[in-house]
Amino acid sequence: MQRRYLFAYSVVSALVLGAAASPVLAQGYPNKVVKLQVPFAPGGTTDIVARVISEPLGKALGQSVIVENKAGGGGVVGATETARAVPDGYSLGVATVSTTAANPAINPKIPYNTLTDFTPIINIAATPNIIAVHPSFPARNYKEFVAELKKNPGKYSYSSSGTGGIGHLQMELFKSMSGTFVTHIPYRGAGPALNDTVAGQVPMIFDNLPSALPFIQQKRLIPIVVAAPQRLAVLPDVPTFKEVGLEPVNRMAYYGVIGPKGLPKEVVDKVSAGVKKSLEDPAVRKRIEDTGSLIVANTPEQFTAQIKAEYEVYKKVVDSAKLKLE
Repeated sequence: MQRRYLFAYSVVSALVLGAAASPVLAQGYPNKVVKLQVPFAPGGTTDIVARVISEPLGKALGQSVIVENKAGGGGVVGATETARAVPDGYSLGVATVSTTAANPAINPKIPYNTLTDFTPIINIAATPNIIAVHPSFPARNYKEFVAELKKNPGKYSYSSSGTGGIGHLQMELFKSMSGTFVTHIPYRGAGPALNDTVAGQVPMIFDNLPSALPFIQQKRLIPIVVAAPQRLAVLPDVPTFKEVGLEPVNRMAYYGVIGPKGLPKEVVDKVSAGVKKSLEDPAVRKRIEDTGSLIVANTPEQFTAQIKAEYEVYKKVVDSAKLKLE
């Protein structure tokens, strides 16, 4: 009888200890501040989208959501930290094409597996990408732009959010398809890259539209060509890459919420529902859509499939164009 009691006590103790050791008691989540990590410096599109969504998401979850910037390696440093975080829902990250597709496709030394080391939660929005030049650049449209680059191979340089990022990879693909050459200058995010391009220290940038658009509207940057399904209402005179015969470059970016692998389903569902609720607010939607972005708000399963498909596309681009890190 005593032995049976001891056995039952041991089983109950093991269950209690197991529950205590579990990363999350999902029904109590969240009971403290949630970190949303942006893998780039402040000022870029990833940072803009994260800060638009963080406050309403915090209200939906009943806890503050703070944005933390962790720049470096074209987004790899911050993405690695998200991948290595405790899967308890208190350390989430913003996934971009750069961190989950372009960089892993071109860099064999990435310290995470984009398909297995994250838990995709929801894709917030998709956004066009754009090549824009400083007003001092001797071109005002795509035809003049390509003619100038071909006339002066190696004379010009371009800025991007970092080596291996979407701006780097898409610009390299543009170069290979258009028969042009410009030197890559990588930064620790689109914010610093934009600052130097607007200041005229670098003549052009390949960037996500939301961060570049205010400078375009202020005439401090000149738009040349955009990656979007069709011409944009905010830039009706700017052709798409498809229009100019470079359809493989005509890919939009995405901005979604991810966590480390092993994130409990209850947490995934709660964060996903919180983002969707945030996006029901017309003011939040407008702030995102005013940047030229499109609201997506898909399911965790759809976002998982999207990341996989985008990675495979960029891997094929890298392999077929024989692109390599500089």
